[in-house]
Amino acid sequence: MKEDTYAIAGNPVAHSQSPFIHAAFAAQAGQVLAYERLLCPLDAFAATVCHFAAEGARGCNVTVPFKFEAHALAQRLSPRARRAGAVNTLRFDGADDWFGDNTDGAGLVRDIERNAGRRLPGARVLLLGAGGAAAGVLGSLIAARPAEVVVANRSPDKALALVDSHADWAAQHGVRVFARALDDCGSGYPVLVNGTSASLTGAGVPVAATVLAPGALVLDMMYGPAAAPFLDWARRHGGVARDGLGMLVEQAAEAFEVWRGIKPDTAPVLAALRSRMTPP
Repeated sequence: MKEDTYAIAGNPVAHSQSPFIHAAFAAQAGQVLAYERLLCPLDAFAATVCHFAAEGARGCNVTVPFKFEAHALAQRLSPRARRAGAVNTLRFDGADDWFGDNTDGAGLVRDIERNAGRRLPGARVLLLGAGGAAAGVLGSLIAARPAEVVVANRSPDKALALVDSHADWAAQHGVRVFARALDDCGSGYPVLVNGTSASLTGAGVPVAATVLAPGALVLDMMYGPAAAPFLDWARRHGGVARDGLGMLVEQAAEAFEVWRGIKPDTAPVLAALRSRMTPP
């Protein structure tokens, strides 16, 4: 590999916009690098990524369903990755020296507060899901100091485990964090974040419309056709629908800084990405 090479590793990855985003960041920063898609068999994530690194790659982003596996591969972890128990960014510093980070939460909070213009301090937040996506963002949501975060999941025990793993962090920030079942998660939230796999699998919206406060921000971490049903539901029930493109760009900027030591300007890249994905 002549140029520094990175990739988005996951299954599926054909839809990923990360190559476009990182190419734009590199052009903006005057950096020379290559960024590709790395499709990993469901039973061979570690082998695929290890081979990629052995070929001379410098790092990779990690998407569903491998964020927990990526955490196990890193010899060193950032505090936010350790707290999440999940990794979405790997940097290959040496054969036995991989650094793991999780930039999802920082990207989500930045998109909510800067791009969507919603303040999180003092707000009530409903986070749907308790898998890798939710684990990656809960710590950053807590650090933004909302009044409370409710983690709702089809399996309440899994939600409780995620909440318990963040109990000390929540106490440090004075934030109430609760675990609930999807059919008993309260009502009137001004901010709802969907971190479930419902969008990917085509399953129905897993909660009642009463969870939404009037004009609630409803953000699906997915984007494109996968997010459309959830966002249509949000609009029908008076919510302000937002897909995951802003989060995607913001977390990518965090990853770019981990790899290259440069924090890109996200606004023009997000605008270009939305234009690229808007049908003519």
